Amino acid sequence: VQLQASGGGLVQTGGSLRLSCAASGFALDYYAIGWFRQAPGQEREGVSCITSSDGSDGSTYVAEHVKGRFTVSKDNAKNTVYLQMHSLKPEDTAVYYCAADSRPGSSCPGEYFYWGQGTLVTVSS
Repeated sequence: VQLQASGGGLVQTGGSLRLSCAASGFALDYYAIGWFRQAPGQEREGVSCITSSDGSDGSTYVAEHVKGRFTVSKDNAKNTVYLQMHSLKPEDTAVYYCAADSRPGSSCPGEYFYWGQGTLVTVSS
Protein backbone atom coordinates (compact mmCIF):
# COMPACT_ATOMS: atom_id res chain seq x y z
CA VAL A 1 0.00 0.00 0.00
CA GLN A 2 1.44 3.32 -1.04
CA LEU A 3 0.24 6.89 -1.31
CA GLN A 4 2.05 9.36 -3.52
CA ALA A 5 1.32 13.05 -3.05
CA SER A 6 2.34 15.42 -5.81
CA GLY A 7 1.52 18.76 -7.36
CA GLY A 8 3.16 21.11 -4.91
CA GLY A 9 5.28 24.02 -5.96
CA LEU A 10 5.85 27.74 -5.74
CA VAL A 11 2.90 29.98 -6.44
CA GLN A 12 2.13 33.64 -5.88
CA THR A 13 -0.50 34.89 -3.50
CA GLY A 14 -3.91 34.45 -5.06
CA GLY A 15 -2.76 31.60 -7.24
CA SER A 16 -4.03 28.03 -7.50
CA LEU A 17 -2.60 24.56 -7.27
CA ARG A 18 -4.05 21.10 -7.51
CA LEU A 19 -2.48 18.42 -5.38
CA SER A 20 -2.85 14.76 -6.26
CA CYS A 21 -2.75 11.73 -4.01
CA ALA A 22 -2.28 8.59 -6.06
CA ALA A 23 -2.81 5.25 -4.39
CA SER A 24 -1.29 1.89 -5.23
CA GLY A 25 -1.97 -1.44 -3.65
CA PHE A 26 -5.55 -0.61 -2.71
CA ALA A 27 -8.64 1.08 -4.13
CA LEU A 28 -8.92 4.37 -2.30
CA ASP A 29 -12.61 4.68 -3.05
CA TYR A 30 -13.22 2.20 -0.25
CA TYR A 31 -11.45 4.25 2.40
CA ALA A 32 -11.57 7.69 3.92
CA ILE A 33 -8.76 9.85 2.57
CA GLY A 34 -7.52 12.91 4.38
CA TRP A 35 -5.31 15.84 3.49
CA PHE A 36 -3.11 17.40 6.14
CA ARG A 37 -0.47 20.07 6.19
CA GLN A 38 2.42 21.02 8.37
CA ALA A 39 4.09 24.39 8.25
CA PRO A 40 7.62 24.90 9.59
CA GLY A 41 7.61 24.96 13.37
CA GLN A 42 3.92 24.17 13.58
CA GLU A 43 1.88 21.10 14.31
CA ARG A 44 0.24 19.13 11.57
CA GLU A 45 -3.34 20.15 10.92
CA GLY A 46 -6.18 18.59 9.02
CA VAL A 47 -7.26 20.29 5.81
CA SER A 48 -9.89 18.07 4.25
CA CYS A 49 -11.34 14.60 4.09
CA ILE A 50 -13.40 12.55 1.68
CA THR A 51 -15.25 9.48 2.86
CA SER A 52 -15.35 6.14 1.14
CA SER A 53 -18.11 5.58 -1.38
CA ASP A 54 -18.60 2.02 -0.12
CA GLY A 55 -20.40 2.09 3.22
CA SER A 56 -20.33 5.89 3.29
CA ASP A 57 -21.44 8.28 0.59
CA GLY A 58 -18.25 9.92 -0.61
CA SER A 59 -19.01 13.07 1.35
CA THR A 60 -16.34 15.74 1.49
CA TYR A 61 -15.23 17.92 4.38
CA VAL A 62 -13.00 20.95 4.40
CA ALA A 63 -11.54 22.68 7.42
CA GLU A 64 -13.08 26.04 8.30
CA HIS A 65 -9.86 27.95 7.74
CA VAL A 66 -9.70 26.89 4.08
CA LYS A 67 -13.39 26.56 3.34
CA GLY A 68 -14.41 28.36 0.19
CA ARG A 69 -10.88 28.10 -1.21
CA PHE A 70 -10.06 24.37 -1.08
CA THR A 71 -12.07 21.46 -2.42
CA VAL A 72 -11.40 17.73 -2.32
CA SER A 73 -12.48 15.23 -4.93
CA LYS A 74 -11.53 11.82 -6.27
CA ASP A 75 -11.22 10.05 -9.58
CA ASN A 76 -11.78 6.37 -9.01
CA ALA A 77 -10.63 5.44 -12.49
CA LYS A 78 -7.25 6.99 -11.69
CA ASN A 79 -7.32 5.87 -8.05
CA THR A 80 -6.44 9.41 -7.11
CA VAL A 81 -7.74 12.01 -4.69
CA TYR A 82 -7.27 15.69 -5.46
CA LEU A 83 -7.01 18.80 -3.35
CA GLN A 84 -7.84 21.85 -5.43
CA MET A 85 -6.56 25.03 -3.83
CA HIS A 86 -7.54 28.53 -4.96
CA SER A 87 -6.81 32.02 -3.64
CA LEU A 88 -3.68 30.78 -1.95
CA LYS A 89 -2.18 32.82 0.85
CA PRO A 90 1.31 32.85 2.33
CA GLU A 91 -0.08 31.13 5.43
CA ASP A 92 -0.99 28.15 3.24
CA THR A 93 2.72 27.45 2.85
CA ALA A 94 3.35 23.96 4.21
CA VAL A 95 4.13 20.39 3.36
CA TYR A 96 0.88 18.75 2.39
CA TYR A 97 0.27 15.08 3.12
CA CYS A 98 -2.46 12.65 2.17
CA ALA A 99 -3.41 9.76 4.36
CA ALA A 100 -5.72 6.77 4.12
CA ASP A 101 -7.83 5.03 6.68
CA SER A 102 -7.24 1.30 6.83
CA ARG A 103 -10.91 0.38 7.41
CA PRO A 104 -13.10 -0.35 4.39
CA GLY A 105 -16.18 1.85 4.33
CA SER A 106 -14.56 4.43 6.59
CA SER A 107 -15.97 7.90 7.00
CA CYS A 108 -14.51 11.21 8.10
CA PRO A 109 -12.73 11.91 10.29
CA GLY A 110 -10.66 8.89 9.52
CA GLU A 111 -8.22 6.86 11.54
CA TYR A 112 -5.30 7.29 9.25
CA PHE A 113 -2.87 4.43 8.97
CA TYR A 114 -1.21 4.97 5.60
CA TRP A 115 0.61 8.22 4.85
CA GLY A 116 2.15 9.66 1.72
CA GLN A 117 5.52 11.39 1.71
CA GLY A 118 4.25 14.96 1.39
CA THR A 119 4.50 17.66 -1.22
CA LEU A 120 5.70 21.19 -0.52
CA VAL A 121 3.51 24.16 -1.29
CA THR A 122 5.11 27.58 -1.07
CA VAL A 123 3.02 30.69 -1.50
CA SER A 124 5.01 33.86 -2.06
CA SER A 125 3.71 37.26 -1.00
